[in-house]
Amino acid sequence: MLTLRKSAERGYADHGWLQSYHSFSFANYFDPSHMGFGNLRVINEDRIAPGTGFGTHGHRDMEIISYVLSGNLAHQDSMGNVKGIPPGDVQRMSAGSGVRHSEFNHAQGQTTHFLQIWIEPNVTGIDPGYEQKTVPESVKRGQLALVAAPEADGHTVKIHADARMYAGLFDGAENAQLLLDPARKAYVFLVRGSLQVNGQHLNAGDAAMLQGETSLALNKGQDAEVLVFDLAA
Repeated sequence: MLTLRKSAERGYADHGWLQSYHSFSFANYFDPSHMGFGNLRVINEDRIAPGTGFGTHGHRDMEIISYVLSGNLAHQDSMGNVKGIPPGDVQRMSAGSGVRHSEFNHAQGQTTHFLQIWIEPNVTGIDPGYEQKTVPESVKRGQLALVAAPEADGHTVKIHADARMYAGLFDGAENAQLLLDPARKAYVFLVRGSLQVNGQHLNAGDAAMLQGETSLALNKGQDAEVLVFDLAA
């Protein structure tokens, strides 16, 4: 079964310095029918105005992934990490027993556009951790690149969760297939452009939720960037 969720159906918050679309219930947006999908708990599409950002705040027992689309996200945390996250990088922070961090837009004169993704861990109380890797466009072009998984390798950051996250770029005749375990769930989020997912048309901000499916087919992309999540049911 494939269920579509259109971009306009997401929650939206305008804080002036921050415009945020929420795929699942978050902060003041509450939708009991969209509390998460499998162990995927949050996908926020955030746009941060120059010179602003999230002040220091805390997290615990959550795998948090930042995927920057444009601009540059400045990260600082209680583990001593001070990093800039440019487009093409995937950052993973394991909150574990507790971590505090801040995120700011230091791209002068430019909005920073990024995805904030939370996945529920399969272990709790671990030491907090941080990892950041660059995923070249060539690795994602016309295929699904594994960018987050329980096993770190190459361009893949390690998450302490029963989940895998793929990223791909598709245009024209480029296409890809992914075998799915029908006992698990899969979530497809279209970051930009347009794309067909198992024959269904998606535009930027749209998502497809798959349950009981054995395969995923991506084709007919037009300047498409997509994230695919293989999730525990």
